[in-house]
Amino acid sequence: MSEVHRIRRGLDIKLTGEPEKKVTAISTDKFALKPPDFMGVFPKTFVKEGDLVKAGTPVFFHKYRDNIIFTSPVSGKVTEIHRGAKRKMLEIRIDSDGKMEYESFGKGDPKSMSREQILEKLLKSGVWAYFRQRPYSIIADPENTPKAIFISAFDSAPLAPDYDFIVENDVQAFQIGLDALTMLTSGKVHLNVREGQTKSRAFLEARGVQINRFAGPHPVGNVGVQIHHVDPINKGDIIWYLNPQAVIIIGKLFREGIYDASRIISVCGSEIKNPQYFKVITGTSILPLVKDNTNSANVRYISGNVLTGTKIDKVGYLGFYDQQLTVIPEGDYHEFLGWAMPRFNKFSYSKTFFSWLNPSKKYALDTNMNGAHRAFVLTGQYEKVLPMDIYPMQLLKAIMVKDIDLMEQLGIYEVDEEDFALCEFVDASKTEMQSIVREGLDLMLKEMS
Repeated sequence: MSEVHRIRRGLDIKLTGEPEKKVTAISTDKFALKPPDFMGVFPKTFVKEGDLVKAGTPVFFHKYRDNIIFTSPVSGKVTEIHRGAKRKMLEIRIDSDGKMEYESFGKGDPKSMSREQILEKLLKSGVWAYFRQRPYSIIADPENTPKAIFISAFDSAPLAPDYDFIVENDVQAFQIGLDALTMLTSGKVHLNVREGQTKSRAFLEARGVQINRFAGPHPVGNVGVQIHHVDPINKGDIIWYLNPQAVIIIGKLFREGIYDASRIISVCGSEIKNPQYFKVITGTSILPLVKDNTNSANVRYISGNVLTGTKIDKVGYLGFYDQQLTVIPEGDYHEFLGWAMPRFNKFSYSKTFFSWLNPSKKYALDTNMNGAHRAFVLTGQYEKVLPMDIYPMQLLKAIMVKDIDLMEQLGIYEVDEEDFALCEFVDASKTEMQSIVREGLDLMLKEMS
């Protein structure tokens, strides 16, 4: 029995709108690949508007690493290459033809293949896009050999999907994916499960990996926190990480020889009438998921969870790495006397309101900031929700003044935006900490590469 890593610091935010454990397949003909989802990638297209593609056909590639390509999740026609300011590529939109024709990449048993053969298949199919690395939280460089690979088999974020439920019908593909991963590192593949809650045999009976057990509040499910407690990153170290559904996609690539971009996501939140799981394809339009399924019109659609997700339009597309769509009320209103009024239906970590009297209560929170941006306030709250040996405020200030040496000393290599999401949530100054951390990581990547 492996050691249990017990996380004491953190915060579970209990929200209404948890998805019912049933899966509905839903069809749509609108999909998009969004280059901004891929940090550190400078996209150049293989296709132009009007081109026909299959699932697995190259769509764009990384300008400075042309072996890293991104492929279509469906067969159909490229309808638009949507650009923003300074012609920045925002979306490559594809209309499905409903046939799901696949490019063939050949079947293979990863246990009988060399590392180079496995890498070649992953790169040609576009499945490599699912590999990310720490530090910097960018697409992994296939020319590097990581000291370890991490997979978090659970998510502790608010209304997070249940991976036990999601992977139960893909046990074989998951194991084949793990077999492939073990060939890519000279170290261990770490599969991290939640003590007492993870039940799936896909996780608990996984072969060829080290199973680590974690317990505690959010952000215990964050891969950065898990890496910090199992195999911390030092300067010069590289660790790769993936989501469990990415491992299944890898397994299907070797078992069937195709890029099957289907996945199960949760559609959840207090403003969803029927929160449940849906089987979709990567980059799907969210319109069929929310049409006639929201309680009001004044809502916010979030690709991802409420702490780290991205605001999208009703006609927008699900992010490449996101496993849930969350819909909550828009908080575009002003409250008389604000925090000075006693309120019983508000959640507060700092005990401003009375939520601490009923810790098991679930809340229908909205997007209201409950205040405006102001200077940093020394409250000591950040350290209570960040379970890492890092001084969060000092690191943020080092990033803001672009002190690279100090950023290194304070642990910039170990963190990314999601690790500071709870600090941002409890912050009385309303500072956009996740944006600051991303700026710091981008600066380090530019200066150190």
